[in-house]
Amino acid sequence: MNHLLAIKDLDNKEVNEIISLAEKLKKSPENYSGALKGKSLVMIFQKTSTRTRISFEIGMTQLGGHAAFLDWKDSNFAVGNIFDEVKCIGGYADIIMVRVYSHSDVEKMAKVAGVPVINGLSDFEHPCQALADVMTIKEKKGLKSKLAFIGDGNNVCNSLIAACTKTGIRIAVATPKGYEPNMGIMESAKKTGLLSFTNNPKEAVEGADIVYTDTWVSLGQEKEAEKRHNVFSPYQLNRGLVPENALIMHCLPAHRGFEITDEVIDSQNSIVFEQAENRLHVQKAIMLKLLEEK
Repeated sequence: MNHLLAIKDLDNKEVNEIISLAEKLKKSPENYSGALKGKSLVMIFQKTSTRTRISFEIGMTQLGGHAAFLDWKDSNFAVGNIFDEVKCIGGYADIIMVRVYSHSDVEKMAKVAGVPVINGLSDFEHPCQALADVMTIKEKKGLKSKLAFIGDGNNVCNSLIAACTKTGIRIAVATPKGYEPNMGIMESAKKTGLLSFTNNPKEAVEGADIVYTDTWVSLGQEKEAEKRHNVFSPYQLNRGLVPENALIMHCLPAHRGFEITDEVIDSQNSIVFEQAENRLHVQKAIMLKLLEEK
């Protein structure tokens, strides 16, 4: 494991090792407080961020290292050659995390950085989020549970499909026609027998232990907002759709009143903030694993 660009690139063992290490970090953080002493993380952002930036920065500090924030638009990434810029950063830092629009930019960086690169989000996958989600599911319901993902077959959905089917979690996905997840990821996941897909959200949530949704309008899709709101309205997580005892997940930020209602996200079954916290522990595990192997 030289980089973490996508869950689809990892084998089952690597996924489970990251989650196992994250559990140890969460239980006994003091045991790892100097593990990355003297190491530096550079965080490169094309997109806005709350959880990704703060969890990586605090995580690196807790491991004894240093994190530096770099805004794409305020740096020479905005005017220079991406290969030149990343190669220079790789000469300064021990590890790089990038949050970008195009997944091809993550792949370009990994080719020339000379140090491990972590995908903090791209249009293809959100691997750190999915690993934290699986950790949360394991804590709350165990790996033999069923997750229903309702909404847009986006980067979060792609990573969830890959992460769930690599850890034994059954996953049912429901999206509108034309908004399906990546076909390559779906075809690979179907071979495990753990993935089911439908355009009917009521069918997907039947027997679900956990129901998960994400925004209908991702960054960069703002011009499609009205159209998407109309298309996705039957996929809203509300009391009419969500099974009574199902736990609720959302990777945040939530657009309340659109993909999820206040009643659902604020209910006693919501584990949204537990999954947000687990981003910290999983990302510490990812950095440790990548730097130890390097």
